Amino acid sequence: MTPKPEAGDLLPDCPMEIAGGGLVRPSDFRGHPLVLFFYPKDDTPGCTTQNRAFSELKPRFDAAGVALLGISKDPLAAHVKFAAKHGLTVQLASDPATDGLADALGIWGEKQMYGRTYMGMERTTYLVDGEGRIAQIWRKVRVPGHAEQVLAAAEELARG
Repeated sequence: MTPKPEAGDLLPDCPMEIAGGGLVRPSDFRGHPLVLFFYPKDDTPGCTTQNRAFSELKPRFDAAGVALLGISKDPLAAHVKFAAKHGLTVQLASDPATDGLADALGIWGEKQMYGRTYMGMERTTYLVDGEGRIAQIWRKVRVPGHAEQVLAAAEELARG
């Protein structure tokens, strides 16, 4: 398993696909704080709640000058359908199946549930400063209240 970067480390700069075509990299947001929230799967209860919460707070992230990016390994078509179904306003990115950003961060790996082993995403959020360094990490996120907690930290980082 890949060692997990810690606060103060540079965020790996892996490309991801975004809806509407094209690629996005964390370095595209340099000069501004960035929140990357990784979630397991589109259109599941916890992931829907998480994406809705960030979408509802997006105007406040925007006002603070903080970019938001929701990331899973689901294909772009699933992201487009998911966003339309739930009125999501946060940009969603599709992390490559192998050697993507989640792999580089060590948050994609073997999981177990009900005695079954499978590959999955560890629900994790990164707050990145304008220089591309990880300012704060939330691992094994519990969804209720999480977006508000991240917003508070992002606003504080943006104020300097």
